[in-house]
Amino acid sequence: MQVRIKHLYISDGHNYFGRYGKTSLNHQIEECERLELVAGKGIVGDRFFDYEENYKGQITFFDWAVYERVRDEVVKGELEPSKFRRNVMVEGVDLNGLIGKRFSLDGKVFSGSSECSPCFWLDEACVEGTHAFLKGMGGLRARILDDGALMVGDYELEVLGDVEVIEREGEVE
Repeated sequence: MQVRIKHLYISDGHNYFGRYGKTSLNHQIEECERLELVAGKGIVGDRFFDYEENYKGQITFFDWAVYERVRDEVVKGELEPSKFRRNVMVEGVDLNGLIGKRFSLDGKVFSGSSECSPCFWLDEACVEGTHAFLKGMGGLRARILDDGALMVGDYELEVLGDVEVIEREGEVE
């Protein structure tokens, strides 16, 4: 299936993650022309790079159509796509359908590990009601399985199969 990467982001620090009961911080999120991917570690320069072994959120994806709905139906005005603090804004794929799947973009392989569940901080980052609106549509956390780079542009996304089946097949060989 054809998809379009619309924006790429990194941040060197956590504004919300691990901040429950504390105030948010103000680490800037940087829009990038290119993300450098390191298998098993994450994105060079990002706050989750080498965060912990086999971390399920080495890269995060957010659906452009969901962004547009939040902008139009919840915020009802201007909204920077960076407010969601996801690494890749992508158009043309149901991200929830990639949970538990291995998939490739431009030959780089990822493993969809879980929904990137929305948190209450989104009400601060966007407007009140964003958190509730995004339940079930918070994006995708994934593991990076190949070194390489992603850039803004059009890509062929190929679903390679279920994570468990492929991993078992790999062990047998």
